[in-house]
Amino acid sequence: MPTIRVAKPEDIDDLAPLVDGYRQFYRQPSDPEGARRFLLQRFERQDAQLLIALDDGGSAVGFVQLFPVPSTTSLGSRWILNDLFVVPEARRAGTGSALLQAARNLAAEHGMTQLMLRTQTDNVAAQSRYQALGWQRDESFHTYLLSV
Repeated sequence: MPTIRVAKPEDIDDLAPLVDGYRQFYRQPSDPEGARRFLLQRFERQDAQLLIALDDGGSAVGFVQLFPVPSTTSLGSRWILNDLFVVPEARRAGTGSALLQAARNLAAEHGMTQLMLRTQTDNVAAQSRYQALGWQRDESFHTYLLSV
């Protein structure tokens, strides 16, 4: 089972290839330096929570990134689980589930009452994992995007 912990700025060299792999999974061009800059901004601005998964040898094999969002309807905040990635060789070994559980625990520690996420409609493997862990699909709202 992987070790999951809160990421630190010193982890950027381990996180950047994971973020780049995540982007490539979503059909974006490889940009390791851009991933590094993006992570550096997150740590400098302290506007995200990052968890890193390490295998038994201490190699980074996955990450979760969470962003806070105010909620007018609940008069509180929730976190968006914006990014979840596990390297292919560590998949189906419980790493993704461990990251999701760690995200839930961290959210509870910070007083969040809700986590939310989006996934591609054809990512059936991820959807079944989310549902198995108690996540419920929102049937009440549609997501719309506008490029500006």
